[in-house]
Amino acid sequence: MASRPRGQRLLRTLLAALVAASVAVPVSGAARPAAVPAPAPADLGPLRSATPGALTARYAANRDGIRAAERTAAGHGDRRRAAALRAMAAPGRQFLAFDGRGGGRTTEVLGDLARAERIAVLVPGSDTSLDTYERFRAGARALHHELDDRTAVIAWLGYETPGTLSTEVLTPALAADAAPRLVRFIGELNKARPTARVSVLCHSYGSVVCGRAAPGLAVSDIVLYGSPGTGSDGVAALRTRAAVWAGRGATDWIADVPHGQIPLPFGTLGLGEDPLSPAFGARIFAAGSGGHSDYLRPGSVSLENLARIVSGRLPAEERHRAA
Repeated sequence: MASRPRGQRLLRTLLAALVAASVAVPVSGAARPAAVPAPAPADLGPLRSATPGALTARYAANRDGIRAAERTAAGHGDRRRAAALRAMAAPGRQFLAFDGRGGGRTTEVLGDLARAERIAVLVPGSDTSLDTYERFRAGARALHHELDDRTAVIAWLGYETPGTLSTEVLTPALAADAAPRLVRFIGELNKARPTARVSVLCHSYGSVVCGRAAPGLAVSDIVLYGSPGTGSDGVAALRTRAAVWAGRGATDWIADVPHGQIPLPFGTLGLGEDPLSPAFGARIFAAGSGGHSDYLRPGSVSLENLARIVSGRLPAEERHRAA
């Protein structure tokens, strides 16, 4: 009998390890984000206008929603969630959308969206929720600080992210659900700010979301960093006119994740071709020596190059093929 291809054997081995690990995680910890109650958000409708007045009203309405969720979390006895929400409700924070139910969904703006000529939309990876949101926002703040005042950064936590120690992180199922949400949001943004240059920056599992959404995204750049794959075999399969970039830090453990896809009875296992491989066809940018969580670290090569791409400039030390 012929042996299975090495990539498939590695994928199945990794699946077995993740199943074992996910079983070992305490059930209460795994279920915790979804166990915190929150009121239903106000129905603000889609983003139709990015005038200062319209945005101010929307930010105020979402601040009220965050405060209501904070009171509910405090009443439930969840001090951690209440503290996270209290920070989000601080004066000056700007949320286009907020839903505190489950792990939470938010869309926060850093900068002046009404006057922005360039907009960067960050799409996060696994283990991002209201309880860990400030970590995600810290990266958005670092990127915004690297850019000029004509650029806005949007932290888009618009989907249920998988746990790092879960079987979901090895399949495109959650990304398939998230992709239409991202397409709708970018479509609203394009209509509200039709002259702005929009880029989506996709970290880790967020790359899978962006890969699924790519055919429907009217953006200038799709940037994949710390990516395990996009759910496809290459740039051509993404069916996008955007420039597709990929970068990986020298010490990022994601480089050791097996690539490829295997159809199984419950769905598809694996996330496709390595975005840094020559076969994938992305434009490769230097990402420095950092690890999986270091791409937006202040002073890093990766942050500098991500900012250059958002600004419409070539990254420093661009490599057109992976080494």
